[in-house]
Amino acid sequence: MEFVIRRAGKKDIKHIQQVAVTSWNATYKGIIPLEIQKKFLQNAYSAKTMKKRLKHTHLFVAEADDRIVGFANFSDVKERGRVELGAIYLYPHYQGKGIGSALLQEGIDQLGGVEEVYLNVEKQNEIGKNFYHAKGFEQVSEFQDTFDGHILNTLQMVLKVENKAGTA
Repeated sequence: MEFVIRRAGKKDIKHIQQVAVTSWNATYKGIIPLEIQKKFLQNAYSAKTMKKRLKHTHLFVAEADDRIVGFANFSDVKERGRVELGAIYLYPHYQGKGIGSALLQEGIDQLGGVEEVYLNVEKQNEIGKNFYHAKGFEQVSEFQDTFDGHILNTLQMVLKVENKAGTA
């Protein structure tokens, strides 16, 4: 499958919102009640919040079949080369085709200086956990998180990024 990864712009907001809703509903069905998902998505992916993300974080989109089919959101690189992967979502039909891997790699490559990628994933999110394990992420902690009154079991995972530039 052919696809393109690029930085997101304001014109992509509505498409990112659609990917977020569709993938959240599919991923968290039976894990997070639908009403809580809906409330979270309305806040986390509102037009105002998305404009802030575009300005203050690194947002990449994946295009295939002439439309946006996924996105990834990274923080700035912090001390000791740490970056947080805040979100990576694809329409379910596009999972397993290398697009998520390309989004992850694009963020690492474009940000530069990344030594560790951190993320949080819900323990029951098997698709997410399997993806992250396959990419080399390792669990570093587990904690309970209150998500709008709903208790989630959250795993923090980290990927140690190998320095591609060899030593002289």
